[in-house]
Amino acid sequence: MAVGPRDSSKTPRWAGNATFALLPRLDEVAHADIVVVGVPFDSGVSYRPGARFGPNHVRESSRLLRPYNQVAQVSPFADLQVADAGDIAANPFSIDEAVREIEARADELGADGTRLMTIGGDHTIALPLLRSVVKKHGPVAVVHFDAHLDTWDTYFGAPITHGTPFRRASEEGLIDRTASLHVGIRGPLYGRKDLEDDSRLGFAIIGAHEVERAGLASAIARMHARLGDAPVYVSVDIDVLDPAHAPGTGTPEAGGLTSRELLEFLRALRVHRIVGADIVEVSPAYDHAQLTGIAAAHVAYELITSMVPFE
Repeated sequence: MAVGPRDSSKTPRWAGNATFALLPRLDEVAHADIVVVGVPFDSGVSYRPGARFGPNHVRESSRLLRPYNQVAQVSPFADLQVADAGDIAANPFSIDEAVREIEARADELGADGTRLMTIGGDHTIALPLLRSVVKKHGPVAVVHFDAHLDTWDTYFGAPITHGTPFRRASEEGLIDRTASLHVGIRGPLYGRKDLEDDSRLGFAIIGAHEVERAGLASAIARMHARLGDAPVYVSVDIDVLDPAHAPGTGTPEAGGLTSRELLEFLRALRVHRIVGADIVEVSPAYDHAQLTGIAAAHVAYELITSMVPFE
């Protein structure tokens, strides 16, 4: 039987260590089906820093999560053993070294089939996480929720930053180019070539404006059709949400999804085989009243729920 969250009727939610959703630590369980792990790294950002403090902020913001998901009608922490694995320590002065460290630790945590729900950190971390996942599952369908494409080539000559992970992943053969997509893209680009390059790299796009114009149900249907039967890796940049819902992020863009829309997308993913996921770019210095942290905590909760086998 799975060891569940700390009993909040015996210990107040605001007391004690802030593991994600008050879950047990990894060293307190014999085995974990899913581990929640932080990566406090933001050396790849191109604008506002601070996402290195994201994992602890999201954990603090998750204290009010409860064990029964009323929409999915499952208790994810009872159906699967979920534990908090703490943080992956990554070199803050060398992106190359940090990427190697993240990949190596992800390999260790996932060695026995455990799936990772990773809290960043900036979006650079998606690249080593994908490198690790692909060793076990082969190329994966990436569904990427973000305001930005993150398929640019370089920044100041640097090939690995938070704006380039999915270009590198595509070039390395980590993604299924017939089944991957971005959701929530919006805002100005550098030029038309950004979209042309993105398509060539294997991504379809459901823009934020398309969710508004065609409706959420239509967008979700398009997502299902694109993903098909491929194993799925889900990467969520919190700036996919409108700044009204998630101000605490490094590169905010107007016109984003609502929290309710994003959670519905994630709930719909339960019919797919999710092999790993991340939530990134929470920067608490710009947050107010835990708006962003709470949104990110619920994103992680819904992603964990969507990893529970669908019956």
